[in-house]
Amino acid sequence: MRPTQPFRNPLRAARAPGRGLTAVCALALPAVLLACQVGLGSAAHAQEYGPAAAGTHAAADPAVQGRAKVQDRAKAQDRATITEGQVKEVGPGGVITYPSVTSCLTVTVRLGDGGLAGAHASLFQVPGELRSDEILTALAKLVGGRSVTAVQVKGAVGAWHPSYFTKAVESYGEGEQVPVPAGPDFDGLGREVAQGLGLPRDLVTVEDVPDGDQIVD
Repeated sequence: MRPTQPFRNPLRAARAPGRGLTAVCALALPAVLLACQVGLGSAAHAQEYGPAAAGTHAAADPAVQGRAKVQDRAKAQDRATITEGQVKEVGPGGVITYPSVTSCLTVTVRLGDGGLAGAHASLFQVPGELRSDEILTALAKLVGGRSVTAVQVKGAVGAWHPSYFTKAVESYGEGEQVPVPAGPDFDGLGREVAQGLGLPRDLVTVEDVPDGDQIVD
């Protein structure tokens, strides 16, 4: 689970049995974070959804073919892949894919019209993308004043200190102590996300999930 240079420290993630690590989702954690004993419980796996089946169109009717192409373009706009440090949205009935979420958190805002706005928060900044202390501001700007029915935070909860949303790990100078999570802080992360988005706390749920792709519809 995005222009400054990322940290180059090798990552040896502190994970409890049952959580794997792929090399895609995060850059390396510094040595100070390796001391953390992360209690990561098992959680529900994200369900995968395949693309909707294409309709049958009459090949002999150019008008039908033209309408089909417009519909296909509309469908494509309602599917988004959000990688580390990115913020995007899809319309009502759309699907968001967050690929290779390992040490990341995803934040999905469910809009009142059925659309989705999502952010893929990376523990360390990916070059050219948003830092962890920029991601909620960007997501709040994307949502704007639209009605929100729920906010879902999912990913490596135990790897995140709530303060990473207000001061990114790489923003600490030499000699400064980086806060280390003592364990999964579901409520702390929920409060931080709610505050960053300017939304009531009770709209936000936080869930620790196994490594891998997250697909939200």
